[in-house]
Amino acid sequence: MSWYTLIVRLLLPFALLRLWWRSRHHPDYAPRWAERLGHGPAVTGVPVWVHAVSVGETRAAAPLIRALLEHHPEIPILVTTTTLTGAAQVTMLFGDSVIHRFAPFDLPGAVARFLNATRPRVAVILETEIWPHLFMALRDRDIPVVLANVRLSERSYRRYRRVAGPIAKILAIPAVIGTQSPADSARIRALGAPPKRVHVTGNMKFELSPTAGLREAAQALRLAFGARPVWVAASTHQGEEEIVLSAYAVLRQGFPNLLLVLVPRHPERFESVGKLVRSRAMTVVERSSGIPVTADTQVLLGDTMGELMLFFAAADCAFIGGSLVATGGHNPIEALALGVPVVFGPHMFNFTEIAHLTLAAGAGRQVNDEDGLIAAVRTYLGDAGTRDTASAAGEALVRAHQGALRHTLSLLEPLLSPSSADP
Repeated sequence: MSWYTLIVRLLLPFALLRLWWRSRHHPDYAPRWAERLGHGPAVTGVPVWVHAVSVGETRAAAPLIRALLEHHPEIPILVTTTTLTGAAQVTMLFGDSVIHRFAPFDLPGAVARFLNATRPRVAVILETEIWPHLFMALRDRDIPVVLANVRLSERSYRRYRRVAGPIAKILAIPAVIGTQSPADSARIRALGAPPKRVHVTGNMKFELSPTAGLREAAQALRLAFGARPVWVAASTHQGEEEIVLSAYAVLRQGFPNLLLVLVPRHPERFESVGKLVRSRAMTVVERSSGIPVTADTQVLLGDTMGELMLFFAAADCAFIGGSLVATGGHNPIEALALGVPVVFGPHMFNFTEIAHLTLAAGAGRQVNDEDGLIAAVRTYLGDAGTRDTASAAGEALVRAHQGALRHTLSLLEPLLSPSSADP
């Protein structure tokens, strides 16, 4: 892996520069960026380590982490992320009931320092995070590796095939690989994963059970909005806000009191998106300001963390961002679980199976452009029967595909025995 090590080392100065830049703009991050180099306080006890890259993976891992906390209160839970938004999600969901660290760069020294400080009994890596130095270090220390909730798109599969030999060696390390679908299993076996270790567990992102508290909060929010239709544009990327705002201007001709809840994907873009809305001469309220939405408010800018499900629960329909630009889309399951019809663009290659299931169930619509977006949202806002049918279909779809948590826990449980706690 000398070529891989060389590439990572060459990229390290740029990564460190990015960390320095982030620490300037996020004071809370400044004291912790060295964790990416493996530095950090020692962890007491021998934890189960769950690695979730960012917000989406953290949400997917949340049911598993809650189950571990409930069934094994004697075992510390260490959760790592690589992004600030992921770290904020961990804090919001679990507070101090888990230990959070930023994951180390995949360099031998950084990985060794991290493992020396944390000494996990088992490493649970969410989705397709394949890090050669980390996996080899875990193998050398006899720490079992579980790849959970693995999703391997055709595009990612083709990319890994270019380095088929090294990837096959790395995929021989995990004790268990749990995939979201049979297609994911077939691809990861084709890359060299031992077939007996690969199991179709299902997608843990379906393990959602909206709480009564969430629904009550959403009802209160909807009452605060007033008697008006509500459209959420979630996880939007650069280039999409312009499309959404243009569509909103057209939709207001038929729904003059329509409220748009616009939630950009990345926090660093909140300010620029707010300026974009104002440049369109639209009245906007930032959620973080605490200023109430009034009848004159046209756009509520979702510039807070952890409230997307609340916004979904208060909406009539939702657009799922990252799909009108070639980002690959985002996960529509949270909206579906709350009975909110979804609309997404043509670029859903990161969620191909979920997109197909959504369309087949009649829980959402796929569009190609702004005109399609306008037509789909107009239908959901204006036709209560169509909206209610899609709402029920989305909730039923999510219920029908639950079970991944149970399957994943059954594979993980043998690795949590007392003997596995020996470092």
